[in-house]
Amino acid sequence: MKKGAQTVVHRRPPTPRYGVYELYWSFAARRHHAFETRLGGESQPWSDDRILQTFKFCNVFRALDRVSQFLIREVAYGTDPNTTPLDRIFQIVAFRMFSNVRTWLELTRLLGETPRIEHLRSGAFLRGLDQIKEQGKGLYTGAFILCANKAFGFDEKHRNHDALFRHMFLERDCAERVIDSHSLQALVSLLQSYPLMGPFMAYQTAIDINYSELTNFGENDCVQAGPGALRGLKKAFVDLGDYSPADAILWMVERQDEEFARLGLTFNGLFGRPLHGIDCQGLFCELDKYCREAAPELPSARSRIKARFKPSPIPIPLFFPPKWGLSASGTLPGVKALSPWTATKLKLTNSADMQQSLDLFEDE
Repeated sequence: MKKGAQTVVHRRPPTPRYGVYELYWSFAARRHHAFETRLGGESQPWSDDRILQTFKFCNVFRALDRVSQFLIREVAYGTDPNTTPLDRIFQIVAFRMFSNVRTWLELTRLLGETPRIEHLRSGAFLRGLDQIKEQGKGLYTGAFILCANKAFGFDEKHRNHDALFRHMFLERDCAERVIDSHSLQALVSLLQSYPLMGPFMAYQTAIDINYSELTNFGENDCVQAGPGALRGLKKAFVDLGDYSPADAILWMVERQDEEFARLGLTFNGLFGRPLHGIDCQGLFCELDKYCREAAPELPSARSRIKARFKPSPIPIPLFFPPKWGLSASGTLPGVKALSPWTATKLKLTNSADMQQSLDLFEDE
């Protein structure tokens, strides 16, 4: 080696578990083909895979799932004329914490407009949450395992989250700091610095913020494996070698073209958009679920898939961040999405149209 030359350290890559590693890619191809088949207007079944026909699995691309579609269309690109860029950051963070379309629409109805930072300051945001809970309606979904400690001293989870939002946006200038962030990793680190924002929720929320026009970071800048993805990684690999879970996920991002070609699988991506870290992370979670039926001999902390597949009768019009520059939006035929702002202005609080807006974005 010449004097002054740097030593190149070669890391030992992950060791795939034969059969299950290949299943990761074949599941991705079959699940996305089912989406494309449905998008093309064909009737059920959209897949000849018995497991996909029977059980609920998220889309291969996170942005396709209905709650994410609601967030992108109605929150990240909402049309409430009173919303400022700083309000937009608050809205995205707050919506993701609850991940519940009904909660968001009810809050919008009670406030008379989309929730804004001013509603935090006046206490109207908390009063709205209290009222929804008093009506016996759940505020949260089970999409994420939230930090449930009493970080701000309240017994009720939503009161701790209201206090968190006040801490973030009224005391610590979170929205301004988000806009000043220079990378996805920096944004994740910022969000994770606040109480009740664990590593996985911080990462998911950063991805949501990055859907908007307010930031434009590379999605493969960083990734964070959630509990389901960690289980999937253990099934797909005998060991991870010198790679961290995040490294292994990004390793899959880099290898996708090679592996789909090697296995003879057709995968067109999301109108040409390839898998990103957030998608490959989610695929490991879905692989863990799929293997409970396809490879039950593998050790698993969970023994069965709980949710059965029940397709929504209402088709969803697809919408993606314009900055992605997708060549086709791929809208499904059917109703046009009704924004919370429009619903409020038209006073459609209990009408069929408001129910349609709820049904439209209910996750299948």
